[in-house]
Amino acid sequence: MSKQPFISVKDLSVGYNSRSGETIEVLRNVSLDINRGESIGLVGESGSGKSTLALAAMGYFKRGLRALSGSAHFDEIDVLALDRDELQKIRGGRLALIPQNSGQSLTPTMRIGQQINEALRLHSKVGASQFQSRVIELLAQVRLPDPTAIITRYPHELSGGQQQRVAIAMALAGEPDALLLDEPTTGLDVTTQAHILELLRELAQERNMAMLYVSHDLGAISRVCDRVVVMYAGEIVLTGTARQVLLAPRHPYAHGLLKSIPRLNQTSLPLALDGRPPMPGEAINGCAFADRCALVDEKCRTTPPDLHPIPSGENVRCFKSDMIADMPALNRKTGQRNSARSDVDSAALGLESLAISYEKKDWLSSLLTPGAKPQPATVDAINIRIQRGETLGLVGESGSGKSTILKAIAGLISPKEGVLTLHDDIILTPRVEDRPAPTLRQIQLIFQNPDDSLNPRHTVAQILAQPLRLYYSLSGSALHDASVDLLERVRLGAHYLDRLPSQLSGGEKQRVAIARAFAAEPEIVLCDEVTSALDVSVQAAVLDLLDDLKTQQGTTYIFVSHDLAVVKAISDRVAVLYQGRLCEIGPADAVYEAPFHPYTDVLLGAVLEPDPDIAPNLSADDVVELSPPAQGCCFQRRCPRKLGDICDHETPPVRELANGHVICCHVPASDL
Repeated sequence: MSKQPFISVKDLSVGYNSRSGETIEVLRNVSLDINRGESIGLVGESGSGKSTLALAAMGYFKRGLRALSGSAHFDEIDVLALDRDELQKIRGGRLALIPQNSGQSLTPTMRIGQQINEALRLHSKVGASQFQSRVIELLAQVRLPDPTAIITRYPHELSGGQQQRVAIAMALAGEPDALLLDEPTTGLDVTTQAHILELLRELAQERNMAMLYVSHDLGAISRVCDRVVVMYAGEIVLTGTARQVLLAPRHPYAHGLLKSIPRLNQTSLPLALDGRPPMPGEAINGCAFADRCALVDEKCRTTPPDLHPIPSGENVRCFKSDMIADMPALNRKTGQRNSARSDVDSAALGLESLAISYEKKDWLSSLLTPGAKPQPATVDAINIRIQRGETLGLVGESGSGKSTILKAIAGLISPKEGVLTLHDDIILTPRVEDRPAPTLRQIQLIFQNPDDSLNPRHTVAQILAQPLRLYYSLSGSALHDASVDLLERVRLGAHYLDRLPSQLSGGEKQRVAIARAFAAEPEIVLCDEVTSALDVSVQAAVLDLLDDLKTQQGTTYIFVSHDLAVVKAISDRVAVLYQGRLCEIGPADAVYEAPFHPYTDVLLGAVLEPDPDIAPNLSADDVVELSPPAQGCCFQRRCPRKLGDICDHETPPVRELANGHVICCHVPASDL
């Protein structure tokens, strides 16, 4: 008798009741088996049912959803039949979840050490006397700098990427037998993501752990997953090995997803799939993908295809899987690079000697440590001039100061030193409360996490109405029409107006946040990881939208992202930051090609390709830092090309190579 799968979902349908009392399915007859030691990747666009399936596998359903039919077993335990108390005995311990939004798993009023202590107490066999050492070990495993300092901090004192690593450490605290990961590396920088994925691979092998990995990042999927499952409109449309699905997909939908990914070796914008997935409850007579498929014929529109095996070993829901190789290629849009020099054109924004510090020394600290030296500034000596209509990409690891700079520009934190200027002649007051309404309209910020910026009690209509009323006094039908237009521009629609944020997927919430920012028709848009929660197809559409607005309206962007391929696709220039110091800045193509700063080399080497045969270039002894050194080069402790004392004690010179490409480094340009 064959051994049962460790996690087994059979013919599962999940749905909810509409206001009219109709049952609406969001998952339809889905079956999935995962063995011990096996890693399965679950991919597809937002709303395809990925997270719903992963959560159902641990007996959890979002509010309003319920199992309509089928079963879900964990280690032969029927999780759908367990009550809450029985589920709590296995969740967090034997069966752990790493959520997409780390804010959902961290308590804002508890220090980091206390929260991981609680996870150890509830879900591990570690004795109380070993809690401290085990917490530090877990934080070091997920590459958090200076764990002994991190454990004393509150979640709001960490960057988004650092919070996500804490959430991962908490999930690993119980040494689970199975790990469900819902976009676990969304907020991580490229080097941290690559190291975390290697850690997960090793843990899965060492502990014989089953993993279900939900992600729109096909590069991450290629590093950790043995098999890949592609979902569309609540159904599984393709399953196969990672190599089969990612290198030679046998379904037109998977083919389109892969073509929508920006690549480091391309300078053009990716093209999104045309159309949109059907909404839950929408009538489908044939194939759910028919309206978006280049191979569609009459049979596809009238006959639903079954998920069936094909000779090469995959299971596919398509009548024409043998014709995928003949599909017409997606044309990639060539972005309009703004190659003019920023020192001779009209500036939209200027950063002059900008320094920002989070250190707050109260009178008691000053009394107890009268001679203590101040900590190095979080951001220091940033000089950048951004011209009108330009897109400047800011890249660097988590904690490098990218989001901090955006918040200073937006007036959410006050600089310690330096000046911010608008249009060369308007000095921006440090606090947003002191800025006049026209300035507020001109500069808009889109946050990394839409849950931090969308009022959970407001509908989408109310969220979009606020800026439209504030800046343009719209009401009635004009307000409604403007709101619908904004939603359509970000590939949503009028039917989203009555929804609350809790009724949206992570990608849908981010699109609403983007729509709200553009409601003000701003001149400068500060984009803080705006595509990190989006699937690759919607990401391509949003990048295309941003590029079109720049062309049509002359919009200026400062674009922060951990995805270096996305930054290259959208940016005219790129600035590389480490520990709040500028290492390199120049035209996007020049920064991504040799010569470049040693730190840029480290970042590019960690980029994940959606190819299981291409491994990132990682250094096993690479270290992470909580703060920059007091003097010398900011990258001196990690630099593979360190020259010696000069790097330890002297600030690197600013050298222009060509065409505005500037590097701050002691290493001669000829050796880079």
